[in-house]
Amino acid sequence: MKRLFIIGFFFTFVFSSAQSTFKRTLKLMGSRFDISVVAKTQEQADGYIDAAVEEISRIEKLISSWDSNSQTSKINANAGIQPVEVDRELFDLIKRAIEISKLTQGAFDISYASMDNIWKFDGSMKTMPSEEEITQSVSKVGYQHIKLNESNNSIFLDTKGMKIGFGAIGKGYAADKAKQLLRDLGVEAGIINASGDMNTWGRQPNGELWNIAITNPLNKDKVFAMLPMDNQAIVTSGNYEKFVKFNGVRYAHIIDPRTGYPSTGIISVSVMAPKAELADALATSVFVMGKEVGLDFINQLNGVECIIIDEQGNIFYSNLIKPKQ
Repeated sequence: MKRLFIIGFFFTFVFSSAQSTFKRTLKLMGSRFDISVVAKTQEQADGYIDAAVEEISRIEKLISSWDSNSQTSKINANAGIQPVEVDRELFDLIKRAIEISKLTQGAFDISYASMDNIWKFDGSMKTMPSEEEITQSVSKVGYQHIKLNESNNSIFLDTKGMKIGFGAIGKGYAADKAKQLLRDLGVEAGIINASGDMNTWGRQPNGELWNIAITNPLNKDKVFAMLPMDNQAIVTSGNYEKFVKFNGVRYAHIIDPRTGYPSTGIISVSVMAPKAELADALATSVFVMGKEVGLDFINQLNGVECIIIDEQGNIFYSNLIKPKQ
């Protein structure tokens, strides 16, 4: 779950004969998107933003599991039956997702969509599911059962009832694609904020880097760090609103796809990476791994940093991150 008040961005508007920053807020992929570009005129900026919106809409049609006509839905409908040939773009996205699954030892898994939704985070849950129910809920989950055929770009889910979904990676991927399109069109700088999945490039019109503000969800009015972004993405995931408590343990809505048990101990993870797709996947993974394992994991990756906030509001940084205090 991503919340816009955790992570924001600040920029300087420069009204001159040179360039200014123009922003549009709209709903895409079922979420809020803020698209900001540096351009000479409002008309020029509108053209750029229209192109980005069209690209994001194209991505949504490709990866949507709600649209019965999408290639993703066709993969799911043919689980345990037959392979489905897809566009190379979708094939490569799934291939990268499986690579992240291997890297995280299954903490990230796009076949999470196969889980039975036995956990309810809407206040209706009064008792904890049984161990048997939890085990059964993830019986069809497992990235190892996603079979790729490079020769014809086909995907086969080898278990009947199995499903894939891009809820933990789709908005990040859309932000990456929109950014690349805008750069190809000649936009020198901007920010794509896909409901907390933020992708930056270039500099503000005043020559300074974009600065991302990070706040503690337990104290939303106070910024504890400003992170300068140099052609980077940052994704913040939080679970401070959707959770249940049993026997004094706080179970959050981000569930470990390997065990069926919700994550515990962390309320917010911010991950910086070269691409939003990667940051998106790793933010979810760190939640599942936990603070100690998650930090150790991130510290082994080149070009990736993170900030973790635990249930007590304590803040932990990966080794090389240097926020402005």
